[in-house]
Amino acid sequence: MTSGLRNRVAVVGSGIAGLVAALEAAKNHDVLLISKADLGESNTHYAQGGIAAVTSDDDSIASHISDTEAAGAGLCWPDAVAALCSEGPTRINDLIALGVHFDQADGHLARGLEAAHSHARVLHAGGDATGADISRALVAAARSRLLGVHENAFLTKITTDAGRVTGITYLDASGSQHADVDVVILASGGAGQLYRHTTNPSVTTGDGVAAALWAGAWLADVEFYQFHPTALAVPGSFLISEAVRGEGATLINERGHRFMLDIDPRGELAPRDIVARGIQAEMIAQGGQPILLDATGLGADFLSERFPSISAACRHYGLDWSREPIPVTPAAHYWMGGVATDVWGRTNIEGLFAVGEVACTGAHGANRLASNSLLESLVFSFRAIAAIGQPWPVDAPAQRWQDSGPLDVIELDKKDVLAKADSGRQVVDRVELQTLMWDDVGLARTGEGLETTRSRLQSWRPTQKKHRFFPDWEDASLLTLAHAVTAAAEARHESRGAHYRLDYPNTAADMARPVIVKRRLT
Repeated sequence: MTSGLRNRVAVVGSGIAGLVAALEAAKNHDVLLISKADLGESNTHYAQGGIAAVTSDDDSIASHISDTEAAGAGLCWPDAVAALCSEGPTRINDLIALGVHFDQADGHLARGLEAAHSHARVLHAGGDATGADISRALVAAARSRLLGVHENAFLTKITTDAGRVTGITYLDASGSQHADVDVVILASGGAGQLYRHTTNPSVTTGDGVAAALWAGAWLADVEFYQFHPTALAVPGSFLISEAVRGEGATLINERGHRFMLDIDPRGELAPRDIVARGIQAEMIAQGGQPILLDATGLGADFLSERFPSISAACRHYGLDWSREPIPVTPAAHYWMGGVATDVWGRTNIEGLFAVGEVACTGAHGANRLASNSLLESLVFSFRAIAAIGQPWPVDAPAQRWQDSGPLDVIELDKKDVLAKADSGRQVVDRVELQTLMWDDVGLARTGEGLETTRSRLQSWRPTQKKHRFFPDWEDASLLTLAHAVTAAAEARHESRGAHYRLDYPNTAADMARPVIVKRRLT
């Protein structure tokens, strides 16, 4: 990575983080953008609720910071939160300049209220199609401005030498390819496909996180997986935006009782982990039947105009949510953990950046504040590009933990996790893996369940044909990350944010520090 000169930059991923990074990097560097599917096929495209930022005089950066840290349950890194919230308004203007059409009200940006926000600061586009509009604008800009775009290309390896990035290897229709680069910017998203029920698209198999781990990068906070409280209880787990509850919809059980007020005075607008666990408990109490989301009081015209995508999905499944409550269930939604970075997206490998959901910046802590995810991708993508060519700190991702005391460090052996055919292990079945993770490493966890999961994971291996087909590589990524999430969840003997242990139901003050997962050096 050379200061002041054009660098060869590989960007992996084509959601908001990857596209913004590629467009910004291309102003001064030579960019190779690879996407596992078509450009824009990412969590960004499916984001409904919106993007949180302070854009009105009756709100403040300090309030946004306070709300973010409160939701993060004591694990937020203040420097990352400050960057996220203070730079957000400027980055919203950058999105508008790129062609994003945020909804207007009386000549100003329309603002919605979501759970755990003290002000209405969530911007939306097309009602509940915010992500789709952002993706549309960024994909159009990328296709017109970028030359080195490779779609349907799968990252298989990040190559390094003496602790520095030297290139990437990826698979496309022509076979295995290699590109020598100075900088790799991972923006490949999360790993929702670890779980049987998820709002994430099929491409979210955590490939960038797994590749970074095996390249020597540290992972942090991977035990914290946020489960969205309300996905439509139908095949595909269609997301029902939190903004619906922000507008006044309520959660009721089969008896018609609004149960969330019994759990938290904020009711349906309590932080997501509280609402999701409340729904789960109520579902168990009524024999596993879904909870009902009652939006009938909002009226048919309002629902159709404010939430056109959700209204269409309800009609597709034969539901009229303006006349009757709809069945909902929690589903895996967003990963707070990932590749550990500093506030400039830098990892412990020189030249390797991580931005967006693939990264753990510390901005979300143990539980993400609603609609901060798109903002994080936007802010830290700009920051990463600004840091290209700057001196690389030796302790880049560890700066936030200097005062947290001894860290819990877990080491994974690549040869053990990705055992060969002659190991006697069975080839992993993805559905079995997803079911196992949902049952024992999902919303509520126990030491016994985690131990059972770890034992089962150790009986599996990926197929040895992964040099040919994307799904084989995806299964290897999911198996890797299942090991990482399970081990980290075992190590955290408390309940905090999105990590809930039935055998350790309280938050422990001495565990307000990360669990680190890294590759065992052999």
